Formats: sequence, structure tokens, C-alpha cells
Amino acid sequence: MADSVRIGLIQLTAEETPAANVRKTLPRIEEAAAKGAKIIGLQEMFTTRYFCVEQDPRHFDLAEPIETGPSVTELRKAAARLGVVIIAPLFEARGSEVYHNTAAVIDADGTVLGKYRKMHIPQDPGFEEKFYFTPGDLGFRAWKTAHGDIGVLICWDQWYPEAARLTAMAGADILFYPTAIGWLPEERATLGVAQHNAWETVQRGHGVANGCYVAATNRVGAEGRTLFWGQSFVSDPYGMVVAKASADREEVLVADCDLARQREFRRIWPFLRDRRIDAFGDLTRRLRD
Repeated sequence: MADSVRIGLIQLTAEETPAANVRKTLPRIEEAAAKGAKIIGLQEMFTTRYFCVEQDPRHFDLAEPIETGPSVTELRKAAARLGVVIIAPLFEARGSEVYHNTAAVIDADGTVLGKYRKMHIPQDPGFEEKFYFTPGDLGFRAWKTAHGDIGVLICWDQWYPEAARLTAMAGADILFYPTAIGWLPEERATLGVAQHNAWETVQRGHGVANGCYVAATNRVGAEGRTLFWGQSFVSDPYGMVVAKASADREEVLVADCDLARQREFRRIWPFLRDRRIDAFGDLTRRLRD
């Protein structure tokens, strides 16, 4: 079991087509690998712009199958060539006009270890995701990759402690959160700082509660009325931010995850041991009436 692993997060603006986004991302993957990153996380739906600002059936044409689609095919080649794990979130065409917001987990030999389908689907003005995405049906998962044990959750999932808990219980030491979150013009002046603080704080808290590193990758730049706030970050099991990207630039962020320290944290703070699982039955209810 490795005592440490360097991870990379790739924070980019988006291009118009999946092929253009893949071409843009591949050199950044190579840059992260050259900096020593062994596990590389991309942003939510990295192959597209954030089209969920509207309900338009034409956007379904952007989806592709995970196993045989061109984007994952190119990333599998890159993973094998560079010897890195790649977390590749994209718009999945499942078949029979069913679509998911999905992340493929590609191991360092180019094998697709599996995929995570976004479980929590938001619906807000400018975030019309329920129109496009069927909720995930694969549950909360973790993978033993060549370079570490990881779990993946996607954007809106990051607000739910149950999602982080179940992913950690499945064996994840590092929680990756590919994300597309930003400000709307009418909210930024009064709520912008508070919104960002809530987003970062809740994820850091998941890391503490589960003894995990957290790696959140957000996109950057303006798309329509939305200004994505970037600020991708990595935090340790104490919730301390160990690396953080800017709010307005494309970046390749790298950080070292001290897994020996993470194991020691779980021994000193045995939250998983002390859970009162006999008293948690009401978590499966919408409200406790």
C-alpha cells in the first residue's frame, strides 16, 4: 500500500464540441503527468459546454456511450501511454434515449474500471438538469486503481453527507468531485462569497467526517449568464486546503496526498467505528414525521 500519491486536477474553459474539448484536455493531462500526477481528475461534463441552462432536445446529440465512445477511447490511450488514472466525466448515452451525467474511471493501463452515474440531479433556473439526466442507478462506489483507492461523486452530490459516507465505506481514500458550478449575475454581488464558502466548506467537512482527501475540480470562465468560479481544490482529512486554483484562469493543479497520514487520522478519529448504525434507520425516510 502506497504511503502517498500525487493527484492532478484540470480546470478549463469549455469549447463548443466534444472533439475540441478532448483535443484541449489531452495536453493538460500530459502536463499533469509531467508534474508527477498519478491520478488526474477532469471537470464535470468535460466534453461539452454547460448546456443545461436551457431545455433543448438538440443537446442530446452531444452524448456518447462510455465504453465505445470517441472521448473515452482517446483518454484510454493517454492513460496507458502515461501510466496514469483518469477520471473522465461526460454526458453518457446509455441507449433507448436514456442519458446520464457519468464519470468513467480509467486505470493506468487504459482499462475502464467502471463508471459512476450522478445520483442527485438538481433543477434550478439555469440548471435544467432533470430534463437531460436520468438519476444514477449504480450506487456509491469505490475503485482500487493502480495508484490508490478512489471514489467519485458529481457536483450536486457534493452537498449530501450520505453520498460521501457511503463512498468512503466502499473503500475510498480520496473523494473526487468533478463540478460545474458558478454564479448568476443577479446573485453574485449579494450571495457570491457565501455560495462559494458553502460549496468549499461542505466538501472539506465530508473529508473530515470520513477521513478522506477531497479533490474538487470545477470549470472556469463565462458560459451564457453563468460565471463559473473555478477554485478547484484539494483538502486533507483535517479539512485543510493543501492546493487551490484561481477563480478566473485555466490551470493544472497538483497536490500530494499523504495516505500514511490519512490512515493515522482514521485511527485517531475513528468515526467509522463509532457510528450508531442501529439508530440510523430514519435516514431512508424523506422526513421524520
